[in-house]
Amino acid sequence: MLKKWVAASAAVMLLVSGCAKKEEINKHKPRVVENAVKEVKEEPFPYQFPLTGIGTKAEASGRAVAVMVNNHPLARPQSGLHKADIVYEVLAEGDVTRFLAIFQSEKPENIGPVRSARDYYMELAKGYDSFFVAHGYSPEAQDMIKRGFIDNINGMQYDGTLFKRADFRKAPHNSYITYENILAGAEKNGYEMADVPEALPFLTEADAGKLAGAAAKSVNVSYTSTEFDVQYQYDDEKQKYRRYTGGQETTDLDSKESVLLDNLFIVEADHRVIDEAAHKEIDLTSGGKGWLIQKGVANEVQWKNVDGKILPYVNGAAAGLLPGKTWINVIPSKPGISQLVTFGAE
Repeated sequence: MLKKWVAASAAVMLLVSGCAKKEEINKHKPRVVENAVKEVKEEPFPYQFPLTGIGTKAEASGRAVAVMVNNHPLARPQSGLHKADIVYEVLAEGDVTRFLAIFQSEKPENIGPVRSARDYYMELAKGYDSFFVAHGYSPEAQDMIKRGFIDNINGMQYDGTLFKRADFRKAPHNSYITYENILAGAEKNGYEMADVPEALPFLTEADAGKLAGAAAKSVNVSYTSTEFDVQYQYDDEKQKYRRYTGGQETTDLDSKESVLLDNLFIVEADHRVIDEAAHKEIDLTSGGKGWLIQKGVANEVQWKNVDGKILPYVNGAAAGLLPGKTWINVIPSKPGISQLVTFGAE
């Protein structure tokens, strides 16, 4: 009996000793908790915004809105440009550029300063079936408005009502409009605002990862006047371009947010002065040379006017845009892209 008790005691002591050693070993090992972290796979968005290709949970709705935005040095910084899907930058009289900012996926609270219309800006706006907003017009643009060329509202008729004057700037650099008032103006005039524009061609994620071309981390575009020369600088972290003019980064007046761009599309077109006021005629239908710049690289392309939209082509096929925002600089064909556009690796 004593032998059995001793044997049992020894067995217990061995068991306790073994457990203690196991515990000592295990306390130095990381504890594994089953199912503590589960890999979450992001589901692809079922829809895309038509002018940016950015995914959205709900089907995109709402007509595009195109606003003439002032780019005079006294009008900077502007309001709302950072939320535009597409911006055309084109010369007006003299060496001054103006913006045609097209909104669909985002709706800024405030836009401006709003400036006067020109016929070629209206033609570009029409390409997206946009509702067109301006304050003033050239004789050619006024004639097009009278003929019903495009659905629009103009500050000449709604100054002080839909359009408001800012007290911190002087006319003609102080006309602003809210998105709410744009929609109110459309409703007041019986314009339909529900139909979305036709979608642009966008690259897939796989194709975007294969982009190659000439190094273009920095891009300079000259408009003959240094006050309107543009510099784009690629932000490696954000994988987007920042825009600078007159040595200042282009930011939003109200939010201070930077204008960040995914596609830079630079095209040359014939420009011709047509009157003593130096109004221009710009050929935006014949096509020509261009550069498409994305993810820090540039590729030479041809541009075509497709139903009023200026789009890039390579070897006769449409070149895809990166999902995101696009800025299109239209420059004179004389002296042309080879003289007015330069790239840098940094």
